[in-house]
Amino acid sequence: MSVLTRTVCTGNSNGSGAFRLTHATEYCLSFLIRSRRRLSFLTLVTIAFTDSHFVMSNIRNFCIIAHIDHGKSTLADRLLEVTGTIERRKMRDQVLDSMELERERGITIKMTPVRMNYTLDAIRYTLNLIDTPGHIDFAYEVSRALKAVEGAIVLVDATQGVQAQTISVLQMAREVNRKIIPAVNKIDSPLARIPETKRQIAGLCDLPESEVLLVSGKTGEGVPELLFAVTERIPAPRAASEEVAGFQGLVFDFKYSNHTGVIIFVRVFGGTAKKGDKLRFAASEQLFTVIEAGIFSPQETPVDSLSAGEIGYIVTGIKEPGVASVGDTILPAKGGGVPLPGYDRPRPVVWASVFPESQDDFNSLKQAISRLRLSDSSFTYEEESGGLLGRGFRCGFLGMLHLEIVTERLRREWNLELVVTTPSIIYEVVTKRGKREIIYSAARFPEYGDIVEVYEPLVEARIITPSDYLPALMPMFYNHEATVELTESFGDNRNLIVLSMPIRELMRGFFDEVKSLSSGFASLSYKITGMRLTDVVKLELLVAEEVIPAFSRIVSRKRVELDAEAAVGKLHSILPRQLFATKIQGRALGRIISSRTVRAMAKDVTGYLYGGDRTRKMKLWQQQKEGKKRLKEQGTGRVRIPHDVFVKMVQS
Repeated sequence: MSVLTRTVCTGNSNGSGAFRLTHATEYCLSFLIRSRRRLSFLTLVTIAFTDSHFVMSNIRNFCIIAHIDHGKSTLADRLLEVTGTIERRKMRDQVLDSMELERERGITIKMTPVRMNYTLDAIRYTLNLIDTPGHIDFAYEVSRALKAVEGAIVLVDATQGVQAQTISVLQMAREVNRKIIPAVNKIDSPLARIPETKRQIAGLCDLPESEVLLVSGKTGEGVPELLFAVTERIPAPRAASEEVAGFQGLVFDFKYSNHTGVIIFVRVFGGTAKKGDKLRFAASEQLFTVIEAGIFSPQETPVDSLSAGEIGYIVTGIKEPGVASVGDTILPAKGGGVPLPGYDRPRPVVWASVFPESQDDFNSLKQAISRLRLSDSSFTYEEESGGLLGRGFRCGFLGMLHLEIVTERLRREWNLELVVTTPSIIYEVVTKRGKREIIYSAARFPEYGDIVEVYEPLVEARIITPSDYLPALMPMFYNHEATVELTESFGDNRNLIVLSMPIRELMRGFFDEVKSLSSGFASLSYKITGMRLTDVVKLELLVAEEVIPAFSRIVSRKRVELDAEAAVGKLHSILPRQLFATKIQGRALGRIISSRTVRAMAKDVTGYLYGGDRTRKMKLWQQQKEGKKRLKEQGTGRVRIPHDVFVKMVQS
């Protein structure tokens, strides 16, 4: 490149130069100079300023979606390495998984955006990648990522083939009309079944097998071809419609910094945002001044501005986290602008109460939960009182893994000791007064005689399993109140089974049983399809004829006797003996259906006697019995349930 070309093309890809030229402009200038054409200063300036048209056409926004453990993060590592985004000497495994829990468990929990620069045929492309989680509990992260991009790489493990969650994420991408690039990963493995997997994913995507790419996230084989496919198949961002004036950006995530306040992650659909610009949140009408705009490379890197088609972050300086929400639109402060469709708010699937082991830590827990909510928009909570456990929070989660991750983060990141109650689900109850109540705690469930109807969430579960295990699985489905809606051959001696079942049963060890009966070969995904009429009852536990609300639970009427016997039996085995006999009862449907008695702590009041008439001993035993009876009648004989017993019961 000549001196003149280098002079005109001064400027970095992040926009810090005077003209902010793309590689396409450099290429055009080089061609003109090599052809010995005389260029006036006006011509050079014209080329430089019309370069903005090349910027959007050379952007590709995409995400990687797949079933859990199919190698998304490892492939992302190779993409970063091949494009030179991260130097080889600085590379480490799962470089985009910044959370300790992610690296420890080998799973992605939070979607992570990153910008890569890639040159192909003398054209410099800007590739914005969003790495997404694979577990069904974090499907909301995938849906948000898909709204911010134009295409998706659907990745399938060559050693496992298409799995249940592969189908789910592919459907999500199709619902928002994203361009699909199917790819088979782990082709370097000796266990890889490449032809079968290629045929499966091609059929699933309705594409010829020739369009399915073969890659290895471990060795990097096939990664250059994948990058080429991204530039060729995924469309460039479209310019905003003429009715959109000024800045328009979709908030697909955000976080909070004590120093700078709310930092929003945005996909820019129109206009430009730079330091000093005045913008507003469309939903909350909160105004703010841009303190900093930047990109992810993968660390947060400031740039002069963010323009249409780009993905980056904006530091707002707002110290009130409640004004920011995922799915909101950022518009000019002066008014006008068109809000974007945004996202559907996620509905919690699982509810559990979280208490500090020591009430002295309540304020610390409150602060920790509010901060955690800022980095996890699908997590909800409200304050509650739990009797002996004191003050705590009733929290909503998207699934059991989500619950596990959130509570583990609270323990690790804020050094808290927690008591987490048995998870429950939401119910809709119609009472005799005609009132429809939303119930997500057994303690708040109306009395049996006041209930007309109860509705519970219904899910559509998809299971892919080797055909040999179907005879063992079918009876288990029946035991979990599942109805088989569809069974079809999926090739490679595997079957796809679609079930309709209550989510209550899904939480009752369903997936563990599926894995056990299929020797670990089956996979599961599910989605909530609505509410259905159900037959459940409230099971209460009484200790010394006093109801303990925290021990209440909602159970199927079919299994109420078994569940009552199990709960009463557990409490009977761990409750310490008292001065008098303590009756433990299980009550449902307005009657006692299980009962056990903890024997009294027997002091030997006749130990000092020896020989003589037996009536003397009988008299002492009778006096002891009457004394215990008086204690009970006076209320001083009330049973005190130790804290550790309480914890064991609410966590069962």
